[in-house]
Amino acid sequence: MAESKFFIPSLDGMRTVAFFIVFVAHTGLEKIVPGGFGVTIFFFLSGYLITTLLRREYERHQTIDLKSFYLRRMLRIWPPFYLVLVLGASLTVLGLLKGSIDPPAFLSQILHYNNYYQIFSPGGITLGSSVYWSLAIEEHFYLFFPLLYLALNKLGVKAQRQMLIFLGLSVAVLVWRCVLVDEFAVSSERTYYASDTRIDGLLIGCALAVYNNPMLDPQCFSDQLWKYFFLPAGISLIFLSLLYRSPDFRETFRYTIQEIGLYPIFFTAIRFPNWGLFQLLNLNWMRFIGKISYSLYLVHHTVIHAVWMYLPELNGVIQSGVALLISFALAYTIYQFIELPSGQLRKKLSN
Repeated sequence: MAESKFFIPSLDGMRTVAFFIVFVAHTGLEKIVPGGFGVTIFFFLSGYLITTLLRREYERHQTIDLKSFYLRRMLRIWPPFYLVLVLGASLTVLGLLKGSIDPPAFLSQILHYNNYYQIFSPGGITLGSSVYWSLAIEEHFYLFFPLLYLALNKLGVKAQRQMLIFLGLSVAVLVWRCVLVDEFAVSSERTYYASDTRIDGLLIGCALAVYNNPMLDPQCFSDQLWKYFFLPAGISLIFLSLLYRSPDFRETFRYTIQEIGLYPIFFTAIRFPNWGLFQLLNLNWMRFIGKISYSLYLVHHTVIHAVWMYLPELNGVIQSGVALLISFALAYTIYQFIELPSGQLRKKLSN
């Protein structure tokens, strides 16, 4: 079955929720709206989705076509990625956007290590393109994870043990964050942007994909337990992680607690898409925004800066509304003329 024909309910809606959390935070409300949590949702979703697709491929063919996988990822990520990156840099060089382009910083974005570069040498990039740090983490994940997953399967590691391995690696990342913060007093940028301190967000999504996957596996525990115990517990964990404001906690345990909280949310949203508020995630307009959320994510922060620059006299709420409309227009255009044609090539590789 082609990758494009496999539909997982609620995921597009979750992308929409994640995008709006990030967008609202970037409009100047980052002290109220936790934009970083939106990125954590994106990480969890990516880990779950990619591992689910890899699992289905392995179960059908007893192997994974790594060349095809990497080509599909390139076609999914790179065309919009480089288009927006080059356009933003060009507008900056021409003076149409504030700031300047530093060649080493720009190169770090091109080669997907800007998340580390920005930790030690911030600036020198298009205003708003700092969001590329999270894409660098995903690129690093895509580079190594299929090799790890294929190796585990070739070694005959059972699904439950795979889950434990991914959770164990997530715990190791948590321990590493604690060491960096408690023993080396690193900056918050070091723990927030680096792949080695944030990859656990993807790995816990991977754990859900390989065992007790709500799309592929028999369900562990009853519907009632998931809906009325695990789901409220997950939501409560996330709220607690946002309310507790200790700096050390925010840079160490916060990410892990949020990822644990997302586990039952994703499970129930996928398993019971027509139950309660999860129906909203599957409305047509929510799904549509989710489909263009990648391009929205790429353009929105630069657009916000441009609106602040060219329309400073407007009320902040109106500025945000204008920025959102422009972001939608740009993202839809990229989706129609870049993402969809690239998607057609991906379909051929998936058959």
